[in-house]
Amino acid sequence: MSPPLPALETFPPLRAWQRKALVDYLRKRSDDFMAVATPGAGKTTFALRIAAELLADRTVEAVTVVCPTEHLKVQWAAAAARVGIQLDPSFRNADIHSSHDFHGAVLTYAQVGMAPAVHRRRTMTRRTMVILDEVHHAGDSRSWGDGVKAAFEPAVRRLMLTGTPFRSDDNPIPFVNYERGLDGLQRSRSDSAYGYADALRDGVVRPVIFLAYSGETRWRTSAGDELAARLGEPMTKDLVAQAWRTALDPRGDWMPAVLRAADNRLTKLREHGMADAGGLVIASDQQTARAYAKLITDLTGEKAEVVLSDDAGASARIASFAASQQRWLVAVRMVSEGVDIPRLAVGVYATSASTPLFFAQAIGRFVRARRQGETATVFLPSVPHLLGLAEEMEAQRDHVLGAPKDPDGLDDALLERAQQTEDASGELEKRFEALSATAELDQVIFDGASFGMGALTGTPEEEEYLGLPGLLTADQVSVLLSKRQAEQLAAQKRSRVGAPAQAAEQRAAPVLTAGERRVALRRQLNNLVASHHHRTGLPHGKIHAELRRLCGGPPSAQATIEQLEERIATIQTM
Repeated sequence: MSPPLPALETFPPLRAWQRKALVDYLRKRSDDFMAVATPGAGKTTFALRIAAELLADRTVEAVTVVCPTEHLKVQWAAAAARVGIQLDPSFRNADIHSSHDFHGAVLTYAQVGMAPAVHRRRTMTRRTMVILDEVHHAGDSRSWGDGVKAAFEPAVRRLMLTGTPFRSDDNPIPFVNYERGLDGLQRSRSDSAYGYADALRDGVVRPVIFLAYSGETRWRTSAGDELAARLGEPMTKDLVAQAWRTALDPRGDWMPAVLRAADNRLTKLREHGMADAGGLVIASDQQTARAYAKLITDLTGEKAEVVLSDDAGASARIASFAASQQRWLVAVRMVSEGVDIPRLAVGVYATSASTPLFFAQAIGRFVRARRQGETATVFLPSVPHLLGLAEEMEAQRDHVLGAPKDPDGLDDALLERAQQTEDASGELEKRFEALSATAELDQVIFDGASFGMGALTGTPEEEEYLGLPGLLTADQVSVLLSKRQAEQLAAQKRSRVGAPAQAAEQRAAPVLTAGERRVALRRQLNNLVASHHHRTGLPHGKIHAELRRLCGGPPSAQATIEQLEERIATIQTM
C-alpha cells in the first residue's frame, strides 16, 4: 500500500523567491525546469513543494531525487519526511524496484551512472518526477551525463536545481537548455534565478566578511634551491602556487596563526549573539586535514571533529556536529557542497582548490541565515586569484560551452588527491619542501571592496577586526569597516605629526618594490572608493564594478599597477 499523500496545508511558508518560482513552474507546466538559487536560499524546500503539488494533483505517482553524495541522500530523505514525502535513501541498484512504503528514492549521480537501465525501468513503471540536485554534477563525467539522460528521459517532469550552474569544462549538463549568444557561445539558461546579492538584500543569507592573510614564505625546490616570496605580491603562477602551498603547511607558522585568529573570531561570535557558532576548516587532503585538527586541539584544548569521505560513519559525524555545541570541524570535500550545518559561521579556506565552482560551493557552507543580523567570516590566503573570487562573491555565472579556458587554476590538480589516502602525496613531497611561513592580516574584503591597512597577528589592530560584532546587517558591516579603516588612517597620520620636519626632509624617500607600490595604490583606490560611497551612497562593490567597466581589467586584487593608477585617476574625476 502506498504511503499517504503530503498535505499541502502543513507545508512551511515559502519565501518570496520560492513563491514566484513556484507560480512560474505551475504556469509553464513544462517537462524541464531549472532553478538557480544561491546556497542557503532554500532550494530543497522549493523542490519538495513542487513535488508535493504534483503528487497531490496526480500529475506524478513517484519522485526520484539525484544528488552528489551519500550524505546528501540521507539529508534529502529527512527533509522530505518532514513534509510528508517518504523517500528511500538506502535504495541500491540491485533492488530493481522501490518499496511501496515510499513515494520514491534518493540516488547519487554515480549510482545512476553505474546502472541507468535500472533507473529507466523504475521511471517508466510509474509516472515520475525527477529532481536533479546540483545538476552540474551530471557533467562530471561522460558516463554520468549519459546515464542521467538515459535513465530519466521517460520522466514526466524534471526539476534541475543548482547554486552554481557553471563548470570549468565543456561537458553539457543533461536536460539543461543552452542558448547561443551574439559571441557564438552557448550559455545555460535558467527558468528561475535567485543570486547571492538578491538573497543578501532579502536577509535570506548572511553577509560574508573575508579576512585575507599574507606573510613571508620560504621553500626548497627539487633542485635544492631555496626560494622566498610574500603572499599577495605579483609573481608567476608557479611561484604563487608554491608560496600558497608553503603557507598551508601545518608545520609552518602561517596556519597556527590563522587558526588562532579564526578561533578568536569564533569566540567573539559566541559571546555576542551566536552562542552555538561553529567553524569549518577546508583542507586540501586527508593527511593535512588530520594535522590541522591536531593544531586546533593544541591551540584551543578542544578536540576538532575530522570528516573524511572514505571513513565509515562520516555522515553520522556531520549530523552529530550539526546538532552539537562543538567548535571546529575539519574536512576535505565532504562538507564542500549541499551539506546543511546552519551554525557554521567561521571558515578557514586552507585548500589549494581555486576554481570558481569549488570556491562558491565552499563559501556556500557559511551563508545560511537563521535570524536577522548573523554574519559569516572566512579566513583565506592573500592569493590574488582567491581575492578576485572573494570580490566577485555576488557575480552570477552560467555554464558556457566552447569558451577559451583561463589557465589560472593554479594548483587545482591537488583536488584529485582530496578523496585519496594520506600517503598519496608522497611523490609530490619529494619534489617540494616547505621551510617556513609567517602570517599577517593583509586586508578585509566585503561587498566587493577591500578595507584595512594591514596588521600583524596578535596585535590590537588585528583584534579590532576579529572583534567585529557578530550580529550586523550588510549595511552596518560596510559602515563599521569604513570607520575602522578611517581610524587606522588617522592613527597613522597622528604618529607622523610628532616627527621633526627637518628629520623628515633629510630622510630619502624609500624605494618601493613593485609589490609594495601595488599594495599602496590598492589602498589609495579603496580610500577614494570609500569617500565616493559617503558622497553618493552607492555600495563599494558597485563603484568598483563601474571603474572596471570604464577602465577594463580584473578585480583590484588582481589589477596591475597601471590599471590601479588609471582607476585612481578615473574616480578622482567622478
